[in-house]
Amino acid sequence: MRTVARALAGATLLVVPASSVLAAEVVAIGTATTAEEQAAQVVTVTGKRDEYGVKSTVTGTRTNTLVRDIPQAISVVSEAQIEDQSLRSVADLLLFVPGATPGTGEANRDQLTLRGNNTTADFFVDGIRDDAQYFRDFYNLDRVEVLKGPNAMIFGRGGGGGIINRVTKRAGVKDSQQFILSHDSEGGTRLTADDSLRLTGALGLRVNGVYEKGDSFRRDVDLKRYGINPTIGWQPGADTRVDLSYEYFHDRRTTDRGVPSLNGRPIKGYDRDFFGDPSNSVSDADVQIATLAVEQKFGEALLLRHRTQLADYDKYYVNVFPSSNANSGTVAIGAYNSRNDRRNLISQTDLVWDGRIAGIDQTWLVGVELGRQKSRNQRLSGRFLNDLGAVDASLGRVSLADTTVERRIDFFRSATDADNRTRATVAAGYVQTQLRPADWIELVAGLRYDRFKLRVTDERTTVPTFGRTDRLVSPRVGLVLKPRRDLSLYTSFSRSFLPQSGDQFSGLTQTSEALKPERFDNMEVGAKWELLDGLLATAALYQLDRSNTQSPNPVVGLPPLLTGATRTRGLELGLERSIASRLQVSAGYALQDSEILRTTASAPAGRKVPLVPRHSFSLWSKYQFSKPLAAGLGLLARSKSTASLGGTGAVSTATVLPGYARIDGALFYKLAPGIEAQLNVENLTNRDYFPTAHNDNNIAPGAPRTARLSLKAEF
Repeated sequence: MRTVARALAGATLLVVPASSVLAAEVVAIGTATTAEEQAAQVVTVTGKRDEYGVKSTVTGTRTNTLVRDIPQAISVVSEAQIEDQSLRSVADLLLFVPGATPGTGEANRDQLTLRGNNTTADFFVDGIRDDAQYFRDFYNLDRVEVLKGPNAMIFGRGGGGGIINRVTKRAGVKDSQQFILSHDSEGGTRLTADDSLRLTGALGLRVNGVYEKGDSFRRDVDLKRYGINPTIGWQPGADTRVDLSYEYFHDRRTTDRGVPSLNGRPIKGYDRDFFGDPSNSVSDADVQIATLAVEQKFGEALLLRHRTQLADYDKYYVNVFPSSNANSGTVAIGAYNSRNDRRNLISQTDLVWDGRIAGIDQTWLVGVELGRQKSRNQRLSGRFLNDLGAVDASLGRVSLADTTVERRIDFFRSATDADNRTRATVAAGYVQTQLRPADWIELVAGLRYDRFKLRVTDERTTVPTFGRTDRLVSPRVGLVLKPRRDLSLYTSFSRSFLPQSGDQFSGLTQTSEALKPERFDNMEVGAKWELLDGLLATAALYQLDRSNTQSPNPVVGLPPLLTGATRTRGLELGLERSIASRLQVSAGYALQDSEILRTTASAPAGRKVPLVPRHSFSLWSKYQFSKPLAAGLGLLARSKSTASLGGTGAVSTATVLPGYARIDGALFYKLAPGIEAQLNVENLTNRDYFPTAHNDNNIAPGAPRTARLSLKAEF
């Protein structure tokens, strides 16, 4: 009966962890060159580890490289840390990444600001673009990697401030099962399952699944999501591996845009109150991702790696939300709905050669990426109707005494509402070398060429089709010095581009189709030091310049100019992995200053970039007191920031998000072999705080003290 149940479970779930596969390639195919690298790679292959962080990764260079030898800042949050902290969302995770700030994403998508650059699209799964707007889950992940600074040489367009890559689990040949059931003090319940099954000597099946139904400390706010991800891995020989994966994920939740401002600050006393109509505020996303990954080694030095991904995203949301401040005792509300459907077909082919020429150890990468993306975007504005069915402007406000209302809404297409079809294609080639003329020095240099073509068919206009073709050349160069085996000092330069049609490429006009792409240039110096066996300390000092942003034309009626620019300077410090066998840690500090250098279309020179606190600090640690008992402690602290650019006037109107500190805790106890109970408490001191915002009047209150009890079973 147990075998039948496991077979049925296995038939239900599937995903190809391409990047996880890639990270494991060296063990399966035998390209490890040192005992240290082999140890790191073996850890990656298992996909099941108790440690925080990783020794090596493929993501930063497309070749298996020790993290300390990658010439850029990178933060890795492993599965073990995700489980220990009971992290549920990208937003939760980003609070523990130095230099990153989550956004609310209008309560319908993941969004972040990284090194002063805001994005909804710089998300990847196993190294392949995952840029649709939805909320991602961690149920099938081995780890999350956050790479800082422009990454176009590896990932293509965008990625100006950095990217987030989710590395999924892959099938192995060892039978194992894990189940985690949790319940929180707000009434939410979550169940995850991870079942691995050896089908034959060379064939393995792994199924990951999740079901969650939750309530919020915010009234009338809830969510329901579930997903299934089966993965099949086939390794007929030491030189060949094939992985096939499919994921179906559904997420439906209340679109909660938060609270408005009052006198330039988030309004207080309304942390639990919904502003608007929750019955007309829903986000619904269905995601399907199928991936094929093939790896073939030829001899001892040459590796061919290919990945193809077909992804289908169906997304709809509607919301009634606060659209003004609360200075008059009432708050204006607005309404609209939006549908964004997308189909991605992307393939990547890499050829990696590892060898020695003229006495120099070197690794060469040559690759090609081809992709096609089709999107359908529709937006309708909402106006409020009275009981007689007539438009009534007076219904567009709510009183602070009664913020939650029900409204009849007429949705219509205004002159500015999107109604278009987009088609984007990319053909890219890239080459990279890693030269090691001596043990103490390494040069990393790469160049990528993208031909990015965008066509937008606007259903509203008499001249419906606009288009642009960008030819983008993205360089990257880094120098790594290794005065000691456990210490790397580096300097690097990288560049990225973003065509002038937004990071979702959802609109184009006669003006924007002719403008040069935005450009991102990052200069960075840093150090990575393994202080103790397994403990990695990192430091990065950087300057990131964003140019070619639109600015007003002094001649009225003429198109905008590309003279706007912003600059972010910062220091990032990190500490992760194990201080001792019983103590694991993940900590970070960021000192940032991000401002507009030259006037843009959004704000004048000198204005501070929103959601960039000058100081941010995070700490999470876990200590194993004895074999059955462990405890965790977390700390977050951030200085004040602004919720927006504050308008184009001489005086900023931006709402200020006050600085805050939060303490989290956890207890872990092994009840029996393979059975563990876990209690997480977020915001132990019950502080009132506002961690992020979408604009001046869509501000997210932080959750009060929240407890979550989990039971984990492993067999």
